[in-house]
Amino acid sequence: MTKTQVVVIGSGPGGYTAAFRAADLGKKVVLIERYDTLGGVCLNVGCIPSKALLHTAQVINEAQEAVHLGITFNQPNIDIDGVRNNKDTIVSKLTGGIKALAKARNVTVITGYAKFITHNQIAIDNSDEVVEFEQCIIAAGSRVTKIPAFPFDDPRVMDSTDALELDSIPKRLLIVGGGIIGLEMASVYNALGSEITVVELSDQLIASADKDIVNPLFKRIKKQYANIFLSTEVTSMQALETGIKVGFKGNKSPEFDTFDKVLVSIGRSANGKLIDADKAGVNVDDWGFIKVDKQMKTNVENIYAIGDIVGQPMLAHKAVHEAKVAAEVICGHKSGFDALTIPSVAYTDPEVAWTGKTEKQLKAEGIDYEKGVFPWAASGRSLSIGRSEGVSKALFDKKTQRILGMGICGTNAGELIAEPTLAIEMGCDMSDIALTIHAHPTLSETTAFAVEMAEGTITDLLPPKKR
Repeated sequence: MTKTQVVVIGSGPGGYTAAFRAADLGKKVVLIERYDTLGGVCLNVGCIPSKALLHTAQVINEAQEAVHLGITFNQPNIDIDGVRNNKDTIVSKLTGGIKALAKARNVTVITGYAKFITHNQIAIDNSDEVVEFEQCIIAAGSRVTKIPAFPFDDPRVMDSTDALELDSIPKRLLIVGGGIIGLEMASVYNALGSEITVVELSDQLIASADKDIVNPLFKRIKKQYANIFLSTEVTSMQALETGIKVGFKGNKSPEFDTFDKVLVSIGRSANGKLIDADKAGVNVDDWGFIKVDKQMKTNVENIYAIGDIVGQPMLAHKAVHEAKVAAEVICGHKSGFDALTIPSVAYTDPEVAWTGKTEKQLKAEGIDYEKGVFPWAASGRSLSIGRSEGVSKALFDKKTQRILGMGICGTNAGELIAEPTLAIEMGCDMSDIALTIHAHPTLSETTAFAVEMAEGTITDLLPPKKR
């Protein structure tokens, strides 16, 4: 039996952050990870490898589009093994770094599947090892959601983990799900030569974002992809020798079509029911989520939970902040998770990012708001890099003029969203942002210009008429 003060289940961004913070604050820590490498989904089969592949796709796309700049490159020779090795090298560097940091902090790492025995004991599945703990932080994450009727036993039907392996580049690829993960992988495979079809059940891509923020992306990829079917359901999927035969139900979709491969990307499911949490007395809902308070405490006094397993949004940067809260509370600090906003980013081309309230949320909640929209076609910096499709939209409380949200679609939107996220946390109003001098010419100017559009002080365009 291993005895420790703090045990952390799962070594994703939330898990290793919780373990390292608790160790830094003087606790004896054990970190349990089911896989051989640390880093969880994000570092191994999620955020990091996908971004490495997206950069490869960006290089290919920019080379192809350079003809508009008066530069013509030869058709690229894509070495798929080299692309895969680059991705794997980046992942190895980061996971190796996490392992080294765990060793430097004297965090004991145990490899195996953790399952609760009681409220202070955990068994390591398929071994005789038991960990007895004073405090526990559950960071067991989530898994890919799969539809039982789909033939996942056929390697031509992939989930996001399979897609990142790049076993082959299919001639025709169907993406089931027009959310962030599906569209990011569509970007990668399109650049590598696949003919892409996207099918989405809702009436827009990236349904959680405002439609006008997603539209620039939609208009661009609609020209690049074979088909994008919205408000369309996949009714069947059959593995044939000639390919995967898929049935559709939608206004503009065919009844059937056959693809070389299919990527199913319809979301993720929390792992709360896979760790025998009930044996510790921890309440887990029907969806696998564990409810926590602002100190990340579960209903069991000495057990905490963070990350995907405690609810939406399932984002690594959310898990990291929750992890620090849990570790600090355990160590006697006055800490709590009280974020006013959590930014979201789709690393597509162009990128889509938003923070705070969306316009459709404000309408649903009956909040009286003002908005300013700045088209990037009027941005000198955007035009100079050959991109004009972007847009920045700022949302403000009509009475107080305090910023409520912002959405950005365009190059580096994921980087640009940091400023409005900070502005929301600080309670900034229109003038706070508009009077902040932004460097010219930069893409960051577009956030200030969107604010000036709402304020009516814009000079780079005609200001909108106030009602």
